[in-house]
Amino acid sequence: MNRRDFLKTAGMGVAASALAACASPEPTETSASSDLPTLDWQMATSWTPALDVLFGTAQKFADRVSALTGGKFKITPRAGGELATATEVLDVVSSGAVPIGHTASYYYIGKSWVMAFGTSLPFGLTASQQNAWLFAGGGLELLQEFYASKFNVIQFPAGNTSAQMGGWFRKEINSVADLQGLKMRIPGLGGQVMSALGVQVQTIPGGEIFQSLETGAIDAAEWVGPYDDEKLGLNKAAGFYYYPGWWEPGPTVEIQINLDEWNKLPAEYQNAIQAAAGEVNVTMAAQYDSVNGEALERLVNSGTVLSAYSDEIMQAARVKAFELYEAKASEDAEFKAIYDQWMIFRARVQKWNFTNEFSLLEFMEANQ
Repeated sequence: MNRRDFLKTAGMGVAASALAACASPEPTETSASSDLPTLDWQMATSWTPALDVLFGTAQKFADRVSALTGGKFKITPRAGGELATATEVLDVVSSGAVPIGHTASYYYIGKSWVMAFGTSLPFGLTASQQNAWLFAGGGLELLQEFYASKFNVIQFPAGNTSAQMGGWFRKEINSVADLQGLKMRIPGLGGQVMSALGVQVQTIPGGEIFQSLETGAIDAAEWVGPYDDEKLGLNKAAGFYYYPGWWEPGPTVEIQINLDEWNKLPAEYQNAIQAAAGEVNVTMAAQYDSVNGEALERLVNSGTVLSAYSDEIMQAARVKAFELYEAKASEDAEFKAIYDQWMIFRARVQKWNFTNEFSLLEFMEANQ
């Protein structure tokens, strides 16, 4: 089987696994064949264990792989900074120093802007749209081909936070002029857009955001949403909380596996990885959607000032985002190949969702 056929098969397998997870969220433990090897892998992650949904998703993935292999394939998630820093998981997996990682691909846009597609692009796809693109719109196959050729890695979507919030600020932000010179922790292409709007962009691991905000080393930061932000204590370091998180409308996190190590695995273990990744890709979003509403109420009741970004900022960010995409596409053939396909899909799925789903949400909001 050639690499393209192999990757297509892998992509189809994980899509099927994701659908199976939706229909049967609690697959039973299986007994592995006695002739299958006993494996013990260490997993590098980008997360602090204090974040029970993010790090917990890595642990759930590991638990499901163990259950589906009768305990013969053990994976141990390690906190960010133990096997690699939060933003170097891809590096250690690519080199083979660590066989597997759980991270967000947009941490690695310094290697290629293509990496943003695996997580989220500003003004891009919602969580359901992202899954539609990855599993049914050809996105996963395109990305797996890129990862294999560029990094000797195969990846599988393994979680989504759903739409994120727009970050914490130590002062009110009403206009683009208010952003000038602001030091803000924000990764990915959202950081590129903010930089173009005059922000001094910082990339800081989640576990270090609170201290940086509290000491004034940064003026603003985004992380995930109310539940995780509250756990990190960000509301105690900055008083103004903005929405929406236009840079991450539906961000995916992923399992990354060294391709040489993947190819050594028996088919039963490969199937277990794909099934477990598909399951946690569904359950992470469900967890966040379940807990974020109550967490937001707690934050507001404790004094957080909740505000929408002004139309001026939203429009400026949208215009700048697509200017940056078009400029990159004109100079980077790898980015253009995926961007052109992604834009066609984005236009179609958004037109459909504006018709069938968002119109209903607008009506229900106006008639509560």
